[in-house]
Amino acid sequence: MEPVNQVMEPVSKTAQWTAAARAMESERPDRIFHDPYARLVAGETGFALLERYAGSAVVPFVLVRSRYMDDAIVRTVQERGIRQVVLVAAGMDMRSVRLTWPEGVTLYELDRPALLETKAALLAENPPQRSAGAVSRCRAVPVDLAAAWQDELRAAGFDAGQPTLWVAEGLFFFLPEDVVRGLLGSLHELSAPGSVLIGDMTSQATLKNPLAKGFMRVLMEDGNPWLFGTDDPEEFLASCGWVTRELLQPGEEGASFGRWPYPVPPRSVPNVPRSFLFTAGVRSA
Repeated sequence: MEPVNQVMEPVSKTAQWTAAARAMESERPDRIFHDPYARLVAGETGFALLERYAGSAVVPFVLVRSRYMDDAIVRTVQERGIRQVVLVAAGMDMRSVRLTWPEGVTLYELDRPALLETKAALLAENPPQRSAGAVSRCRAVPVDLAAAWQDELRAAGFDAGQPTLWVAEGLFFFLPEDVVRGLLGSLHELSAPGSVLIGDMTSQATLKNPLAKGFMRVLMEDGNPWLFGTDDPEEFLASCGWVTRELLQPGEEGASFGRWPYPVPPRSVPNVPRSFLFTAGVRSA
């Protein structure tokens, strides 16, 4: 297989960066999650970017986000009996392998073709060391999420008449606001009653924070600028058809896991850079 760095599209370097962060966490004796493929996927590029973006406070967020979403995914599937899970912009996280999935769950991974091809090749050459039941029911769907993608998902077997768990991790930052609204609206249109959305957002204050200028400049230079943030994620989600059931900032109870080293100002304090982790339900007509 070609080296990972040679087959990944430039936009997917962010996936290697977050994979490097997951690799470092996975190798700690007190790890809060385990991604056995993270170091392999990250490659030299991922660790170089980890050093380049050092000091941005993003790494603690990636760690907290990974654990929060792992827990929320497992809890939602178990408690709600959802058997259709769509990983929107799946990235290089190997949840199909590293999470335990109930019988009957089918995963759909949406992302760019080169990234999905790389994941498939990695799994083929490095098969799981333990049983991962959902692997055989994990369907890769190569798409451009900024364009029309619904037909490709349906063609892969997706049933809009069944409740769906949508997972959108590390995606909305990189899209213009109108594209974020369109994507959330599309997810809503495809969601039967009982569907759930798990995701993350950053605040508009983060994008404008003077202390973040250096980080934002580097992201721009690397071709992956952060374009969207909202200081009122509940209202934004509601305007796109989603009702927030849980919204946490890293560091709050249920979203710390011993990895968030910063204070968490109350939401009532204005103009504070924030990150948000949320679980939302589809709004009924």
